[in-house]
Amino acid sequence: MKFAQRTVKTSSAGLDAIFAASGPNVISFAGGYPDATLFPEHAMQAAFSESFAQHSGSLLQYSTTAGYLPLREKLADRMNRRDHLNLKADDILLTQGAQQGIDLTARLLLDKGDGVIVEGPTYIGSLAAFDAYEPTYYEVPIEEDGMDITKLQKALMQHQVKLIYTIPDFQNPTGTVMSVEKRQAMVQLANQYDVVILEDSPYRDLRYTGENLPTIKSFDTEGRVISLGSFSKILAPSLRLGWLTAAPELLAALTALKAAADVESSHLVAVAVDTFMNDNDLDAHIDAMKQVYQTKRDAMMNALERYMPKDVHFNHPDGGFFLWLTLPEGFDMQHFMTAELLPEYNVSLVPSHHLYASKSIENGARLNFTNVSEATIESGIKMLGQALNDALHPAQVNQI
Repeated sequence: MKFAQRTVKTSSAGLDAIFAASGPNVISFAGGYPDATLFPEHAMQAAFSESFAQHSGSLLQYSTTAGYLPLREKLADRMNRRDHLNLKADDILLTQGAQQGIDLTARLLLDKGDGVIVEGPTYIGSLAAFDAYEPTYYEVPIEEDGMDITKLQKALMQHQVKLIYTIPDFQNPTGTVMSVEKRQAMVQLANQYDVVILEDSPYRDLRYTGENLPTIKSFDTEGRVISLGSFSKILAPSLRLGWLTAAPELLAALTALKAAADVESSHLVAVAVDTFMNDNDLDAHIDAMKQVYQTKRDAMMNALERYMPKDVHFNHPDGGFFLWLTLPEGFDMQHFMTAELLPEYNVSLVPSHHLYASKSIENGARLNFTNVSEATIESGIKMLGQALNDALHPAQVNQI
């Protein structure tokens, strides 16, 4: 049996690194999971029950590809208030999580060999989605305030590019936030070079300190920004419900592709989420999550300050799920995790190798702080620090 050639890259994208070593004895900082204790289980159960009571047999029937209208109206209103946009329900397509929005955009725009600019590092799932369409990647480094705009412009000048993929808010995997100036500059460059921007923002609501910045979409003057959102990080991942906003021409084409892919997202789930939002304050729920996550973030940063060797560096994200470790140049984090950290210390993380389209950077790692307790963060980071000190400074260890 011979698979399509495009599946080769996708099968080796490294997504298994996210789920590796999740056994009961392993402290995992790898998966980008929310804290399951924060899921509104009783409220969601009530929302599903109420949805059945109110909609009777129609709840289990086919709906539309665009998705349940009242929920799209709520999303438009929420983004208009929060992000100062001017959206209508018809500007929104419900998707199977933000992940489907990535795949639909790639399917719409990319032929084999087409140029895609991605951040270095970037979300591993986006690379897995793009890989199926066999693009040519151009990797632009991440700085403290987002993508390096000078190198972005150079890449656009030197190569034929169809798509820029970016996570501007609490980027996965680094936790960085793109500055307002860079958001504006990116749109100007996209206009100049006739490129579509895919703005992926599943963590946008999860800011713990500082002020929210305008979306890239808010600077879109030519209808070339596709923006993604998701309930996975603010409500529950298993709902598999996200949304996509785009200009009419792009949205119509994306909707047609979705109809061919899965006909529609779950009408049952969309109605239940809409009912949840009718009966509950989503923003209050998010605020409660943010308090917990901020405490966990602070616990991880404090532990890193105490236990990391001096030549290991980490950033201080203002929100999201992740922070980024940088080891001395030449250090192979992938080998370290599989050969030492996991078997000897029962700690896992996501090495940088699979988080770069080029697979060229080995001395970094993503750490998740949302899905572990404060006590586990303390013990896990302590063991990580000990393991790194042993690996980086073996002579000191031998002298003890």
